[in-house]
Amino acid sequence: METEVLGNIPRLYTALADWLACLLYLFFLPKRTAGWRRYTIHAVFLLLLGVFMQATGQVPQFWFLPCIAVSILIMYLYIRMQTDVPARSAGYYCVRAFILGELAASLEWQLYYYMVGQHGTPGTGVRVCILAVVYAAVYGVVFALERNYNDIASPLHVHKKEFLSTLFIGVAVYAASNLSYVSPDTPFSGKMTAEIYNIRTLVDLGGMAILFAHHMQLVEYRRKKERDALQNVLQAQYAQYRSAQDSIDLINKKYHDLKHQIAVLRSETSEEKAHYLDAMEQEIRSYEAQNKTGNEVLDTILTSKSLYCQQHGITLTCVADGAALDFMDTMDLCSLFGNALDNAIESVEKLPDSEQRLIHLVVARQKSFLWVRVENTYDGAFQADGNLPKTTKSDARYHGYGLKSIYDTAEKYGGTAEITTQENQFTLKVLFPIKQK
Repeated sequence: METEVLGNIPRLYTALADWLACLLYLFFLPKRTAGWRRYTIHAVFLLLLGVFMQATGQVPQFWFLPCIAVSILIMYLYIRMQTDVPARSAGYYCVRAFILGELAASLEWQLYYYMVGQHGTPGTGVRVCILAVVYAAVYGVVFALERNYNDIASPLHVHKKEFLSTLFIGVAVYAASNLSYVSPDTPFSGKMTAEIYNIRTLVDLGGMAILFAHHMQLVEYRRKKERDALQNVLQAQYAQYRSAQDSIDLINKKYHDLKHQIAVLRSETSEEKAHYLDAMEQEIRSYEAQNKTGNEVLDTILTSKSLYCQQHGITLTCVADGAALDFMDTMDLCSLFGNALDNAIESVEKLPDSEQRLIHLVVARQKSFLWVRVENTYDGAFQADGNLPKTTKSDARYHGYGLKSIYDTAEKYGGTAEITTQENQFTLKVLFPIKQK
């Protein structure tokens, strides 16, 4: 019985295990296809894996490793065709899927072998039940673990060294788990069927644990870098606000002194001089009336951005109930409005015609909610990347932190943020619930 069972995991079961492992990781990755095309590709690759595994089940030992390499290549093509991720990331998930499939197939076959030894060969119905229960348990546990460390909207970008380390782990695990089949006469091989099955299953289990721990470290490292980048954005906006506040305070002092100087000059008689003084006084009143929203932080940010817009041919208009923002922290206000206006300014500066460079800010109460809306004209070239515009910068890994900071600020106060586009108008809307006093 041992000779018959040894090494004879049904190839169709192995094909199913590999396909399910790929399917599990595909769930966490952005989709390249949709509708009937996606399901057709699923079915085609299940059939392809099954046919190939079955056809190569009796090949000589010399062809065993090449056949394994081809099956891995099929898994890679399956993931590549179904996901919108770089080739290196697809390879990373292919390695993880292959080891997961090996674990599921090995564990199921070991339990089957145990039942054969205890109760004899089970019937077909029991055999299928063992397969279904083991596969459901393995993939269910892995799915529950993976869901906290994978984000479809922001998939993991794998660097070259990270992929090579994952590939090395996968090769080492597969080699160690199948060493007994190649040569039973080594210090790390088993000679009895039960020993070989134990080695294979435990090594595959350890390999999956190592790969998952490796994945956790990569994800946590990315999250830390993103948190640090968002914190840097927040600090930069606050520093910009403080610098602008100091500059505006100095300007206000100069204007205040200038008003007194004008009053002294008016005591002297001259019609032409009076005309120039009237014009100067009008400019001062215009400046004093500018960006008085009822919130000092917002006033400072608006004044600073308005001065920049005037210098670069941008029209910035504002209708804001600044008093409604009293519930927000100063740094959060700097982050929200500083980033929103900076993004709008960066967008309109790409327009060649200064008359088209328009930005409009609205802050208004509506029942028990506060609306913040920033509208600006843009060149119409918009591509979505999750909730964020797709970057045009060379390094796609680190982009959009200004908008990410806005989304985090909205979430912090129980609100929401969204981006909409219509013709040549880009709109950022942020909605906050207002707590009733």
